Amino acid sequence: MEDINKYIKELRKDFSGEPLDERDVDKNPANQFDLWFKEAVKANANEPNAMVLSTVNEEHKPSARIVLLREYGIDGFAFFTNFQSRKGMEIEKNPYGCLTFFWPELERQIRIEGKIIQHTKEASDTYFNSRPRTSRIGAWSSPQSKKIKDRTELENLVTDFDKKYPTENVPRPEFWGGYLLKPDYFEFWQGRPSRLHDRLLYSLQENNEWRIERLAP
Repeated sequence: MEDINKYIKELRKDFSGEPLDERDVDKNPANQFDLWFKEAVKANANEPNAMVLSTVNEEHKPSARIVLLREYGIDGFAFFTNFQSRKGMEIEKNPYGCLTFFWPELERQIRIEGKIIQHTKEASDTYFNSRPRTSRIGAWSSPQSKKIKDRTELENLVTDFDKKYPTENVPRPEFWGGYLLKPDYFEFWQGRPSRLHDRLLYSLQENNEWRIERLAP
Protein backbone atom coordinates (compact mmCIF):
# COMPACT_ATOMS: atom_id res chain seq x y z
CA MET A 1 0.00 0.00 0.00
CA GLU A 2 2.90 2.33 0.69
CA ASP A 3 4.15 1.92 -2.89
CA ILE A 4 0.78 2.63 -4.46
CA ASN A 5 0.27 5.69 -2.26
CA LYS A 6 3.65 7.00 -3.38
CA TYR A 7 2.58 6.41 -6.99
CA ILE A 8 -0.71 8.26 -6.44
CA LYS A 9 1.04 11.26 -4.91
CA GLU A 10 3.31 11.51 -7.93
CA LEU A 11 0.55 11.30 -10.52
CA ARG A 12 0.63 14.49 -12.56
CA LYS A 13 -1.22 15.55 -15.69
CA ASP A 14 -1.12 19.12 -16.83
CA PHE A 15 -4.22 20.28 -18.65
CA SER A 16 -4.06 22.19 -21.89
CA GLY A 17 -7.65 23.09 -22.71
CA GLU A 18 -8.81 26.16 -24.57
CA PRO A 19 -9.85 29.16 -22.44
CA LEU A 20 -13.40 29.31 -21.10
CA ASP A 21 -14.34 32.98 -21.16
CA GLU A 22 -17.55 34.47 -19.76
CA ARG A 23 -17.69 36.77 -22.79
CA ASP A 24 -17.89 33.82 -25.18
CA VAL A 25 -20.31 31.42 -23.50
CA ASP A 26 -24.03 31.27 -24.14
CA LYS A 27 -26.10 33.34 -21.73
CA ASN A 28 -28.36 30.33 -21.15
CA PRO A 29 -26.57 27.46 -19.37
CA ALA A 30 -28.85 24.85 -20.96
CA ASN A 31 -27.62 25.97 -24.37
CA GLN A 32 -24.02 25.92 -23.16
CA PHE A 33 -24.56 22.38 -21.85
CA ASP A 34 -26.01 21.37 -25.20
CA LEU A 35 -22.93 22.74 -26.97
CA TRP A 36 -20.50 20.91 -24.68
CA PHE A 37 -22.48 17.68 -24.71
CA LYS A 38 -22.51 17.58 -28.50
CA GLU A 39 -18.78 18.27 -28.54
CA ALA A 40 -18.27 15.35 -26.11
CA VAL A 41 -20.25 13.08 -28.44
CA LYS A 42 -18.25 14.30 -31.44
CA ALA A 43 -15.01 13.63 -29.54
CA ASN A 44 -16.13 10.03 -28.92
CA ALA A 45 -16.04 10.54 -25.17
CA ASN A 46 -16.56 7.28 -23.31
CA GLU A 47 -20.22 7.15 -22.12
CA PRO A 48 -20.81 10.90 -22.60
CA ASN A 49 -24.21 10.64 -20.89
CA ALA A 50 -22.80 9.01 -17.74
CA MET A 51 -23.17 11.31 -14.75
CA VAL A 52 -22.69 11.18 -11.01
CA LEU A 53 -26.00 11.66 -9.22
CA SER A 54 -25.51 12.91 -5.65
CA THR A 55 -28.32 12.88 -3.12
CA VAL A 56 -28.59 13.50 0.63
CA ASN A 57 -30.70 11.54 3.08
CA GLU A 58 -32.77 12.89 5.96
CA GLU A 59 -29.74 12.58 8.25
CA HIS A 60 -27.81 14.91 5.90
CA LYS A 61 -25.49 12.10 4.79
CA PRO A 62 -24.60 12.21 1.08
CA SER A 63 -24.42 9.32 -1.35
CA ALA A 64 -23.47 9.22 -5.02
CA ARG A 65 -23.64 6.83 -7.93
CA ILE A 66 -23.27 6.79 -11.71
CA VAL A 67 -26.51 6.97 -13.69
CA LEU A 68 -27.23 7.69 -17.34
CA LEU A 69 -28.74 10.89 -18.68
CA ARG A 70 -31.61 9.92 -20.97
CA GLU A 71 -32.91 13.33 -22.08
CA TYR A 72 -32.36 16.99 -21.41
CA GLY A 73 -34.02 20.21 -22.41
CA ILE A 74 -36.00 23.17 -21.15
CA ASP A 75 -37.76 21.01 -18.53
CA GLY A 76 -34.60 19.63 -16.97
CA PHE A 77 -32.30 16.59 -16.97
CA ALA A 78 -33.94 13.15 -16.93
CA PHE A 79 -32.83 9.79 -15.58
CA PHE A 80 -34.80 6.62 -14.84
CA THR A 81 -34.63 4.22 -11.93
CA ASN A 82 -36.49 2.25 -9.27
CA PHE A 83 -38.40 4.67 -7.05
CA GLN A 84 -37.83 2.30 -4.10
CA SER A 85 -34.03 2.28 -4.50
CA ARG A 86 -31.76 4.13 -2.09
CA LYS A 87 -31.61 7.17 -4.35
CA GLY A 88 -35.36 7.09 -4.80
CA MET A 89 -35.97 7.02 -1.05
CA GLU A 90 -33.46 9.82 -0.49
CA ILE A 91 -35.08 11.96 -3.19
CA GLU A 92 -38.47 11.41 -1.54
CA LYS A 93 -37.13 12.75 1.77
CA ASN A 94 -34.90 15.48 0.33
CA PRO A 95 -35.75 16.41 -3.28
CA TYR A 96 -32.50 18.23 -4.06
CA GLY A 97 -29.51 16.77 -5.85
CA CYS A 98 -26.47 17.34 -8.00
CA LEU A 99 -25.36 15.92 -11.35
CA THR A 100 -21.69 15.82 -12.33
CA PHE A 101 -20.38 15.12 -15.82
CA PHE A 102 -16.68 14.56 -16.52
CA TRP A 103 -15.27 14.26 -20.01
CA PRO A 104 -11.50 13.73 -19.68
CA GLU A 105 -11.14 13.63 -23.47
CA LEU A 106 -12.04 17.33 -23.48
CA GLU A 107 -10.69 18.12 -20.00
CA ARG A 108 -14.16 19.34 -19.01
CA GLN A 109 -16.51 18.95 -16.09
CA ILE A 110 -20.05 20.22 -15.51
CA ARG A 111 -21.89 20.35 -12.18
CA ILE A 112 -25.65 20.90 -12.14
CA GLU A 113 -27.66 21.41 -8.96
CA GLY A 114 -31.40 21.70 -8.47
CA LYS A 115 -34.67 20.20 -7.33
CA ILE A 116 -35.63 16.69 -8.41
CA ILE A 117 -39.22 15.82 -9.31
CA GLN A 118 -40.80 12.71 -10.77
CA HIS A 119 -41.12 12.71 -14.54
CA THR A 120 -44.53 12.27 -16.17
CA LYS A 121 -46.02 8.79 -16.43
CA GLU A 122 -46.13 9.23 -20.20
CA ALA A 123 -42.37 9.91 -20.35
CA SER A 124 -41.66 6.96 -18.06
CA ASP A 125 -43.83 4.65 -20.18
CA THR A 126 -42.21 5.83 -23.40
CA TYR A 127 -38.68 5.26 -22.14
CA PHE A 128 -39.50 1.95 -20.46
CA ASN A 129 -41.04 0.59 -23.66
CA SER A 130 -37.95 1.61 -25.63
CA ARG A 131 -35.72 -0.61 -23.50
CA PRO A 132 -34.77 -4.17 -24.50
CA ARG A 133 -37.15 -6.80 -23.13
CA THR A 134 -34.43 -8.21 -20.88
CA SER A 135 -33.96 -4.79 -19.27
CA ARG A 136 -37.71 -4.47 -18.71
CA ILE A 137 -37.76 -7.90 -17.05
CA GLY A 138 -34.77 -6.81 -14.99
CA ALA A 139 -36.66 -3.77 -13.71
CA TRP A 140 -39.37 -6.06 -12.35
CA SER A 141 -36.88 -8.58 -10.96
CA SER A 142 -34.45 -6.41 -9.03
CA PRO A 143 -35.44 -5.20 -5.55
CA GLN A 144 -32.92 -2.43 -6.13
CA SER A 145 -30.69 -1.47 -3.17
CA LYS A 146 -32.28 -4.16 -0.94
CA LYS A 147 -30.15 -6.93 0.56
CA ILE A 148 -30.50 -10.32 -1.11
CA LYS A 149 -29.16 -13.70 -0.06
CA ASP A 150 -27.11 -14.43 -3.18
CA ARG A 151 -27.02 -14.20 -6.98
CA THR A 152 -29.31 -17.21 -7.25
CA GLU A 153 -32.12 -15.32 -5.54
CA LEU A 154 -31.91 -12.59 -8.18
CA GLU A 155 -31.74 -15.11 -11.04
CA ASN A 156 -34.80 -16.91 -9.69
CA LEU A 157 -36.72 -13.62 -9.69
CA VAL A 158 -35.71 -13.05 -13.31
CA THR A 159 -36.97 -16.53 -14.21
CA ASP A 160 -40.28 -15.92 -12.44
CA PHE A 161 -40.95 -12.61 -14.20
CA ASP A 162 -39.75 -14.01 -17.51
CA LYS A 163 -42.51 -16.60 -17.20
CA LYS A 164 -45.06 -14.03 -16.03
CA TYR A 165 -44.38 -11.79 -19.06
CA PRO A 166 -43.44 -14.23 -21.85
CA THR A 167 -44.00 -11.78 -24.72
CA GLU A 168 -42.55 -8.42 -25.69
CA ASN A 169 -45.48 -6.74 -23.91
CA VAL A 170 -43.84 -6.14 -20.53
CA PRO A 171 -45.66 -3.37 -18.62
CA ARG A 172 -43.82 -0.73 -16.63
CA PRO A 173 -43.85 -1.35 -12.86
CA GLU A 174 -45.47 1.42 -10.84
CA PHE A 175 -42.30 1.54 -8.73
CA TRP A 176 -40.08 2.32 -11.73
CA GLY A 177 -39.87 5.52 -13.74
CA GLY A 178 -38.19 8.81 -14.40
CA TYR A 179 -36.95 11.82 -12.49
CA LEU A 180 -36.21 15.33 -13.70
CA LEU A 181 -33.60 17.54 -12.09
CA LYS A 182 -34.71 21.14 -12.63
CA PRO A 183 -31.50 23.19 -12.39
CA ASP A 184 -30.87 26.44 -10.58
CA TYR A 185 -27.05 26.14 -10.62
CA PHE A 186 -24.55 25.20 -13.34
CA GLU A 187 -20.79 25.18 -13.09
CA PHE A 188 -18.67 24.70 -16.21
CA TRP A 189 -15.06 23.66 -15.59
CA GLN A 190 -12.35 23.68 -18.23
CA GLY A 191 -8.93 22.24 -17.43
CA ARG A 192 -6.09 24.73 -17.96
CA PRO A 193 -2.29 24.63 -17.50
CA SER A 194 -0.69 24.80 -14.04
CA ARG A 195 -4.00 23.91 -12.33
CA LEU A 196 -5.30 27.42 -13.09
CA HIS A 197 -8.54 26.05 -14.42
CA ASP A 198 -11.44 28.10 -15.76
CA ARG A 199 -14.68 27.82 -13.76
CA LEU A 200 -17.86 29.64 -14.71
CA LEU A 201 -20.90 29.65 -12.46
CA TYR A 202 -24.46 30.22 -13.67
CA SER A 203 -26.97 30.90 -10.86
CA LEU A 204 -30.69 31.36 -11.39
CA GLN A 205 -32.01 34.66 -10.06
CA GLU A 206 -35.48 35.52 -8.76
CA ASN A 207 -36.41 37.09 -12.09
CA ASN A 208 -35.57 33.78 -13.83
CA GLU A 209 -32.48 35.34 -15.40
CA TRP A 210 -29.09 33.61 -15.18
CA ARG A 211 -26.13 35.39 -13.59
CA ILE A 212 -22.67 34.36 -14.85
CA GLU A 213 -19.68 34.67 -12.51
CA ARG A 214 -16.13 33.38 -12.50
CA LEU A 215 -14.85 31.17 -9.68
CA ALA A 216 -11.24 30.75 -8.60
CA PRO A 217 -9.80 27.34 -9.55
